[in-house]
Amino acid sequence: MPDWNPQLYLKFSDQRGRPAADLIAQLQLENPQRIIDLGCGTGTSTERLQQRWPDAQISGLDSSPAMLRQAQDSHPEWHWIESRIEDWQPAGAYNLIFSNAALHWVADHGSLFPRLLGSVAPGGALAVQMPHNLSSPATRAMKKVSEDAHWSSALEGARASTFVQPAGFYYQELRKLAARLNIWETEYLQIVDGPLAVLEWLRSTALRPYLERLPDDAQRQQFEEMCLAELEQAYPLDDQGRTLFPYRRMFIIAYR
Repeated sequence: MPDWNPQLYLKFSDQRGRPAADLIAQLQLENPQRIIDLGCGTGTSTERLQQRWPDAQISGLDSSPAMLRQAQDSHPEWHWIESRIEDWQPAGAYNLIFSNAALHWVADHGSLFPRLLGSVAPGGALAVQMPHNLSSPATRAMKKVSEDAHWSSALEGARASTFVQPAGFYYQELRKLAARLNIWETEYLQIVDGPLAVLEWLRSTALRPYLERLPDDAQRQQFEEMCLAELEQAYPLDDQGRTLFPYRRMFIIAYR
């Protein structure tokens, strides 16, 4: 699998950073000593955690060597771990296990979330933000193009590559394990520079499972062009050359 592209991901850093900031703002923790950021990417959300709790011992975990290199270059003093989230074996309990826009890539949330909460120290928290945008026009556009006869069978797995469940699922899985739960959703009404910007956003995240399964650059380019045609219908330019790109996200805070 090709590595993540830090520059492409950071192109929309302001919009991507806002959910992490909103999640951190809702955390009711006085002085967590050990914090880990699962799926930390380039470390932008990790920086926000350090700004909130400057005395904490900070770690970040990600499976992308390219993302971690950028994080390490920015903050060599922090502890960076290269690992998939599903393979992570924590050494001791954490006061805060934090994950911003990463756990939707990990399967089996019925076992994952209780396991992560089990690695939280008493009085600490598991705090998660995940995209919950499966019914959006952008997601429908990618799915529609992926069902084209050119590559339908090759892309079958890509159509089921994210694993977010309804909010009630997380309530049922965590309510008997957590001292307190806070679950909510927010739709961010992002203003971007037209449908091509929407494609750029998707190319760095949700489009990856599709493009990775196509065998050559020509097919990947054709797939993107077909997606862009769908996006131009779903997100038309206004008279200022911009478009509204709504994006829904789910937030979960479970306290031990």
